[in-house]
Amino acid sequence: MTTFAEQALADRARYAEATAGLPTPLAIVDLDAFDQNAAELGTRAGGVPIRIATKSVRCRELLRRALARPGFAGLMCYSLAEALWLHASGLSDDLLVAYPTVDPVALRQLAANAKARAAITVVVDSPAQLDLMDRVLGQGHPEIRVCVEFDTSWRPLPGLHIGTLRAPLRSVRQVTGLVRELLARQGFRPVGLLGYEGHIAGLADAPDNRVFGAVLREVQRRSARELAGRRAAIVDAVRALTPLEFVNGGGTGSVESTGAERAVTEIGAGSGLLGPTLFDHYTRFRPRPAALFGLSVVRKPDTRVATLFAGGYLASGVARGDRLPAPYLPAGLRLTGAEGAGEVQTPVRGTAARGLRVGDTVWLRHAKAGELAEHFTDYHLVRGNEIIQRVSTYRGDGQCFG
Repeated sequence: MTTFAEQALADRARYAEATAGLPTPLAIVDLDAFDQNAAELGTRAGGVPIRIATKSVRCRELLRRALARPGFAGLMCYSLAEALWLHASGLSDDLLVAYPTVDPVALRQLAANAKARAAITVVVDSPAQLDLMDRVLGQGHPEIRVCVEFDTSWRPLPGLHIGTLRAPLRSVRQVTGLVRELLARQGFRPVGLLGYEGHIAGLADAPDNRVFGAVLREVQRRSARELAGRRAAIVDAVRALTPLEFVNGGGTGSVESTGAERAVTEIGAGSGLLGPTLFDHYTRFRPRPAALFGLSVVRKPDTRVATLFAGGYLASGVARGDRLPAPYLPAGLRLTGAEGAGEVQTPVRGTAARGLRVGDTVWLRHAKAGELAEHFTDYHLVRGNEIIQRVSTYRGDGQCFG
């Protein structure tokens, strides 16, 4: 069986041959790794359909490629404007906007397009969002498909909140209260439920600190158990009021536990397709790095240092070292503590730096899957040792959704 190090060495040779003569910075997606990651996501889901999180891909061709695979169905968008654009592109007729929208232009476009209204579902968690839509669209507006999101965080003790700060709805009573209001109001139809357990799905359970990792895994285990019972109760109570087309939960890091819940009908996931660095430290899986960006060595200030052009592609979230891009190929490189990943230059040091010459390419990985696409207009799709296609990212398509 090929080791991770052996695979990386072979990959570097393939990428060098595939991209010879191309200018840098450039971004590639290794389709061998992408397809393998997609297959493993499907296996982990155990037959539960995966709705692709578009924010973690941000490239229509890659979304299309994943949707063509068995086990993948529908898109989870992060913006209503994005969902309208993807629907108009013919990419899918099943799009869930997983974050509340207050965009008046996009809301009016949705209301004016019967085909889009039949395909797109928007998330709400408060009557305030319904009131805003009524104000924007006017009384008597066409029916909007709605999904109710509820809070999945774990609160084992008063004042202790473990999880993301998302929806205000937590209990069966709170969720059914909003569903009842939706049923009583004209212009809205509840069709689904959403609960994203980010503290399980998006938090690596095998950090370098083993003691912390053991504590974290126990917290996640207990939280998952509490959530499974609460989610089932919420789903049962809502189904007693109205039919549901879907119940969405989870993410790349919680595919197994979320998919095992009887109440869940689909899983939202996307980062596992491209394998960013934030998903390197899980006990249950390890995706192959599929999305990389190449930077050229432009200086050698020291025999143990190589300075690359550009590279300051930091990830969103809490400002920590794990949000920096990571040198990947050749192995044995690291960023410097003084400069990190810079706006116009990125020094790297390590044993491998001695062998680097001006003009050589160093491959790096982004911390998050989709945000790399905000820095490049195109992805070069690599199969084996050649580029088989050059495809546009959202940026290359002239789109920026926030």
